[in-house]
Amino acid sequence: MLGAAGRMGTVICAAVEAASDLDLVARVGSGDPLDPVAHADVAIDVTRPDAVLPNLRWCIDHRVHVVVGTSGFDDERLDQVRGWLGDADHVGVLVAPNFSVGAVLAMRFAAQAARFFESVEVVEAHHPDKVDAPSGTARRTAQLIAAARADAGLGPVPDATQDDPAGARGAVVDGVPVHAMRVRGVSAAQQVLFGGVGETLSIRHDSNDRAAYLPGVLAAVRAVAGRPGLTVGIDPVLGLD
Repeated sequence: MLGAAGRMGTVICAAVEAASDLDLVARVGSGDPLDPVAHADVAIDVTRPDAVLPNLRWCIDHRVHVVVGTSGFDDERLDQVRGWLGDADHVGVLVAPNFSVGAVLAMRFAAQAARFFESVEVVEAHHPDKVDAPSGTARRTAQLIAAARADAGLGPVPDATQDDPAGARGAVVDGVPVHAMRVRGVSAAQQVLFGGVGETLSIRHDSNDRAAYLPGVLAAVRAVAGRPGLTVGIDPVLGLD
């Protein structure tokens, strides 16, 4: 367990210990040597965006499968991991933008709805201690929506804004506007708002407790060794692909 002393790491450690078919063999915190991880079949990384890539490279070099819940993975980082796995193609790495089953379903619903609506925006909210924005879930949601819109032959999302010096329109991920809020008291929430002539559709998901992520984490741990190479998201682990 990499990031074992963190809030999410602590919860995952307890879940692994409670699972009858899993054994927790190493707890690794910030600054600890990674040597004990070599005795594991699977490593779970919930560290920081600046630490996760070195951890991944070490695990791949030592033939340890990895389940990654750390955020900050864009296409460039994913391609870097694919390159490392080219020399260790029997190692499995699963990078999950979100382990919550509800969040995964909300992303898939959004991708299904995307081809039917002219307008779409993504709004995500997290606690102010989160170090990256937009969230990995919001980024992945926007990418799935953009791909579905492209497949349907839809053009750019309409927006006549010409004057926005303060960036009020938010970020743009693959042509989809994404807005990030950081609010004390919020755990994790995301809304996708679609619009067409005369109607709107809202798809919203809220995670109020870290326990929501545990079934997805454990499912990924059990499955990753049978999925050599890079897997993005827990969709195939849940039988959704």
